[in-house]
Amino acid sequence: MTDTAVPISTLKRDSFVTGLIGSAHFISHFYQLSLAPLFPVFHTYFGVSYTALGSLVTAFYLVSGLCQAFAGIFVDKWGPRPVLLFGMMSMATCIGLAGLVTHFWMFYPLLVLAGTGNSVFHPADFSALSHQVSKPRLGRAFSIHACGGRLGYAMAPLIVGTLATYCGWRMALGTAGIFGWLVSLALIRYGRDYIPDHGFGDAANPHASISYSKLIAMPALLFAFGYFFLTAAAGSAFQNFSIAAFMDYYGVSLDMAARALSAYLISSAVGMLCGGVLADHTQHHARVAALGLCLTAAFMALIASGNLSYGLVVAAAAAVGACEGVTAPSRDILVKGAAPPGATGRVFGFVYSGLDAGSTVAPLVFGALVDHHAYHAIFFGIAILFGSAILSVLTLGQRQTAKQA
Repeated sequence: MTDTAVPISTLKRDSFVTGLIGSAHFISHFYQLSLAPLFPVFHTYFGVSYTALGSLVTAFYLVSGLCQAFAGIFVDKWGPRPVLLFGMMSMATCIGLAGLVTHFWMFYPLLVLAGTGNSVFHPADFSALSHQVSKPRLGRAFSIHACGGRLGYAMAPLIVGTLATYCGWRMALGTAGIFGWLVSLALIRYGRDYIPDHGFGDAANPHASISYSKLIAMPALLFAFGYFFLTAAAGSAFQNFSIAAFMDYYGVSLDMAARALSAYLISSAVGMLCGGVLADHTQHHARVAALGLCLTAAFMALIASGNLSYGLVVAAAAAVGACEGVTAPSRDILVKGAAPPGATGRVFGFVYSGLDAGSTVAPLVFGALVDHHAYHAIFFGIAILFGSAILSVLTLGQRQTAKQA
């Protein structure tokens, strides 16, 4: 089935739903990385270690992961839009208020509340996309959703860092908080026509009442959780600590180190868009994801070797992002295929809590490595995590094939 076989009215609906959800995901990821560019400032201003700074990230993702595992229950019951609005407004308010803190400990309650808001995005987003976007465009919808999140990561250091340089870190965080409220207003105004205010787990669906304990005990979902845990730990480590690692390990300036991270984030977004087209034209989603992870680990190992010129390091970081990005839409289609009807929100809530679990553990481990100047271990560790995820995605693919047979 091609796009020409889908009514033009469906194209309009698909476009609006994908655009709104992609914008919300952009804001979610923008806030997730809004504090990291300020870590060097906080290190000096508050006189805290990078391990302590990493614990802020851990607090955020710990709460987000715990809540996300159950957020899908509310999405299936009440629908994606009201749950999504709660998450976006909570994060925007907390990040904006973070610009007013006077003591380091005050970040923790704000990040706990922000983590609660962050927990709803994946189950709400994927529930809306899975039910409102036509199947021939679903891979591309997933890719735009993933790309929006990755662009949020890419823009956070640029926007927050620039504002902090010229206006101070307090003004930078306060301004960032306003962005989320603007997107929330757009979702209130336009979302009611395209994103449901009702759940999809109706009583007529025999799978809608499946118990949560039975759902999360499904082997396919456990392997999916493991996949997200490993890749999130790797991605979180690279995004939060690669700049400090590049500066010391390769002896470059802050500006040059940031270029490698930007290359990774931007090429990852491009890779996601390409992966969406590929996902709509192939049935071998597990193979796509496995090959992408294999190449991702290989390029990261090259960076870890320390034998490249820094120009090639930037190119390798871009290759890491592109290869990882291509896997995202195929990965999400595999998860959707594992979800029983009527349980999409709960399934995506559970497996995507693996992202938060990995992002909870990684800052503590890799922050300690930065404090001990073990920069080569950081990059090798990231490569090992990406490589370890290959087994999970291949097993998930095999179970999908057996289920379809």
